[in-house]
Amino acid sequence: MNGGVEFAVGHFGDVRRAAIGATVLERVVTTGSLVLSRIGGDRKGQVSVGNFLGSPHVTPEEMVKTAAKRTARACGGRRIAVPQDTTEINFSGCSGGRRGLGPAGDGKTPGFFCHAAVAVDADDEALLGVVHARIWTRRGKPSADRKSQAIEDKESFRWLEATAAAGELLGSAAQVIVIGDREFDIYCQFVRRPAGVELIVRAAQNRRLADDEYLFDAPSDWREFGTMEVRVSSSRPGESGRIACVNVKAGRVCIARPRLAANRGDPATVTLTYVEVSETTKPPKGQNPIVWRLLTTLPVVGAPDEFGAAQEIVQLYRLRWRIEQVFRAMKSDGLKLEETQVKDASRLFNLTAIALIAAARTIQLVDARDGSPRPASDVADEDVIAAAEVIGPTLEGKTARQKNPHPHRSLAWLSWIVARLGGWNCYYKPPGPKTMRTGWNQLAAIAIGYAAANARQNS
Repeated sequence: MNGGVEFAVGHFGDVRRAAIGATVLERVVTTGSLVLSRIGGDRKGQVSVGNFLGSPHVTPEEMVKTAAKRTARACGGRRIAVPQDTTEINFSGCSGGRRGLGPAGDGKTPGFFCHAAVAVDADDEALLGVVHARIWTRRGKPSADRKSQAIEDKESFRWLEATAAAGELLGSAAQVIVIGDREFDIYCQFVRRPAGVELIVRAAQNRRLADDEYLFDAPSDWREFGTMEVRVSSSRPGESGRIACVNVKAGRVCIARPRLAANRGDPATVTLTYVEVSETTKPPKGQNPIVWRLLTTLPVVGAPDEFGAAQEIVQLYRLRWRIEQVFRAMKSDGLKLEETQVKDASRLFNLTAIALIAAARTIQLVDARDGSPRPASDVADEDVIAAAEVIGPTLEGKTARQKNPHPHRSLAWLSWIVARLGGWNCYYKPPGPKTMRTGWNQLAAIAIGYAAANARQNS
């Protein structure tokens, strides 16, 4: 295995472990695989990867923290959406020999969970990287008296942890909007949100309001702002979605603290914006019509353009699908984490952190096909960029269409080179994830060669 040409995933108390970790991440991205023999390249490399994953010095927390710092640098001065969600990794049908795992969601199959948050540019929808992740396994059945437990003692506290991490990490961003689906509908989150962080949450509960009415009945006498088109993104990286026409209503609601809430120290009420979105036409076969009930700390009523403010909230909520894309790239549509032959829980958790970071980087490269002006340094270090500068001109033809059309050293410029190395013909459709991985593998190999040559020259 060769190291030193890609981003570090942590130091782990030793420069050798740091170099191996960087190479493991690089190999996962370039091979599109979590199979240890493919990551290692040969028997010696496979043993090195196994030892790295099993080292007590290597932790998923350090890997995620290292990736998050890199993400924070890319977020400075931008409006940032932070979608978060949980995915389950279970080993149904291949659970033999798994060690240290509790029950998955069905209460029987060995498995574990990963809750993650990623940063997305709210204006151009580009994925900027991983912000936070928590990886855990259950140690038995959930407590029967969950309602009486403090939020800090519940699994659902992971949502508040991720929000707090986003607020702490992304202080240099122009705005931070944390987004979540129904599981994020937690009263404590609304009243404990960090300063400077906005929330958009898809409501799961028909909550009691301060006037003893109920949330879902509130819009019955609200006027419709109008209709808008919403691009519903595919959860598969590189695939187009569909356009839906929806009606939009919005207003203020004052939500009462749940009567059975264990956290009696929380405020008795909280005032939020409620946006109701419903699809006006029949969706394509096999898809459900859109019905989104959104609670948010962002204002609508009293805004200079109320309908525009409501539309902005709907468009921001759409970006929740970016975290779904990352999970799919980790699992069935990409790295196939659930099929790994790694047995031990601690090694699985380390592999999951690498898979999460690698999936985000793969999506960044696929995104860049469309001409992102962001710097190539968002996904590659200087050795790789320098190698791209040398090899790039050799991939261009004589006609304008055969030239790299993107700004020098931009992410789109790098992506064009990667795609060409992967076999993409610039006259045809955009390259897919497999082409991007193949090209990245080629570029990484070239960068390793240049790095080794420079080291020899300078020695």
